[in-house]
Amino acid sequence: MLKVDLNCDMGESFGLYQIGNDEEMMQYITSANIACGYHGGDPHVMRKTVELAKQYGVAIGAHPGFPDLLGFGRRHMSATPSEIKDYITYQMGALREFAAALGMKIQHCKPHGALYMLAMEDEQVARIILEAIAEIDINTVVYAMNHSAVVEAGKKVGIRVAKEVYSDREHTASGSIVLTRKGPSIQDYNKMAERVVRMVKGGIVVANTGEEVSLKAETICIHGDTPGAPKLAKAIVEALRAENVTISPIQDALGSHIYK
Repeated sequence: MLKVDLNCDMGESFGLYQIGNDEEMMQYITSANIACGYHGGDPHVMRKTVELAKQYGVAIGAHPGFPDLLGFGRRHMSATPSEIKDYITYQMGALREFAAALGMKIQHCKPHGALYMLAMEDEQVARIILEAIAEIDINTVVYAMNHSAVVEAGKKVGIRVAKEVYSDREHTASGSIVLTRKGPSIQDYNKMAERVVRMVKGGIVVANTGEEVSLKAETICIHGDTPGAPKLAKAIVEALRAENVTISPIQDALGSHIYK
């Protein structure tokens, strides 16, 4: 039976600022990417988000970004490879302790925003991020876009990379994505869900320039701060189940393919 993971960026609120629909989204997803305090999140929010994930039976992963709270981690920053490595280690370490306190483990890691996009294109950055994650736990699954530098670096480092597609962002002809949501607001949730089913079962998506692009969907991302995100998540879950696709955390979806 075909399996796929449904992931969502979470825990990005901080202080008095509320971002996303974490609790509403937890009932639909299988993996939560939890912000670790650099682009969003704070210690209290991190603990609360891990508690929510445990309550709903959702696997957790780290969502580390550049130290850019003001720009929500979406601004490219100049940083040396060793600095980037330490950013990853620091943020994963913070989440790991909250997870341990609540009897959970980190399943995966998905870099955030500008750091994520930089790693997709820069072989050196991709390699240093994966080495940092592997030092912590070689069995951690890393999320990355199809045809990215991270996918190739994963083969060299010996760490499993899950190919990610997006339900609420436009894909480009190169297999990348438009970082910020463009175009009209989502109104036809069923149509968007059908698009996801086609990516999962057919390996095809229509790019923002109109042509069809081949890709592999091992995990599907939906952003909790997308307008109507819970409705879209519900439509995706229903559409996948109607097509006999099982939605499960990434380590289960990938099965024995994980490096040991």
